Amino acid sequence: MKHLTIVIPNGNNNLSSITGAYEVLSRADAYWKERGNKQLFRIQLAGMADTIPFNGGLFTVTPHTTIGAISKTDLVIIPSLNHNYDIALKGNEPLVQWLLAHYAKGAEIASICTGAFLLAASGLLNGRTCSTHWSVTGVFRTMFPEVNLQTDKLITDENGIYTNGGAYSFLNLVLYLVEKYYDRQTAVHCAKVFQIEINRSRQSEFSIFSGQKNHDDAEVLGAQEYMERNLDEKISIEDLSSKFHVGRRNFDRRFIKATGNTPVEYAQRVKIEFAKKAFETNRTTVNEVMYKVGYSDSKAFREVFRKITGMSPLEYKGKYHKVG
Repeated sequence: MKHLTIVIPNGNNNLSSITGAYEVLSRADAYWKERGNKQLFRIQLAGMADTIPFNGGLFTVTPHTTIGAISKTDLVIIPSLNHNYDIALKGNEPLVQWLLAHYAKGAEIASICTGAFLLAASGLLNGRTCSTHWSVTGVFRTMFPEVNLQTDKLITDENGIYTNGGAYSFLNLVLYLVEKYYDRQTAVHCAKVFQIEINRSRQSEFSIFSGQKNHDDAEVLGAQEYMERNLDEKISIEDLSSKFHVGRRNFDRRFIKATGNTPVEYAQRVKIEFAKKAFETNRTTVNEVMYKVGYSDSKAFREVFRKITGMSPLEYKGKYHKVG
């Protein structure tokens, strides 16, 4: 029998990702046995303390065991953390070392949402692809520049390390693990029981792009603000760099360092974010919105919109705009 550990970090973290993962995986194991198979996993919650408070003490988790009592495990799940990451990481340094030790012994590790901060603190994500909640992109990139952050992806899977996007999308990661460790039939069963949409691969449509402005590069900040003020323009990055008296290659390098995006990507995301809000809140047509954000070629607009959101403009409007 394999061993599955859901770790319980210290701090006022996210309870739903712990209980949700435990319930879905327990149901998967029960269904697996109902079909005549031997139990696949022994599932345990493990912490650094006997009891761990959540939601300001409103709830308390009593783990099955402590991490120190586990000599070997096959799969580790890290739940999401609270958003005070410096404090969360300092309060869980023994857990970070425990993760490193068990990955070296052959365990696979999956992080849920902002649990990626704890995984990244171990160094195991350096040079690897990772996803987390879209809202913490800037903070994560600043803290862990060696990680290849891809928040458009809902799930990443690389060398026995799994990460996922934000909030309740962790249920899709759990289904992914169920299919990988059990089989497709078990994953479909759990999807139906818990009413989870199976096979989601992106979180792009849910992201709200606000730009990364927590930096001290005045020229890049000026360029960002110019893009945001002039949505209807077809902006030439060459002209924009000249406007701020920076050579084009140096401008690109500084822009990427400051924001995590190339100037072209940033301009596209600003325009598409405006377009999304327009589709959500008013009756304007796709073409009217397209012109407002500086596109004259409908094919190009559709392609950029789909690249960023995973949907066509018409699909997005149909899904998020309520008529009446």
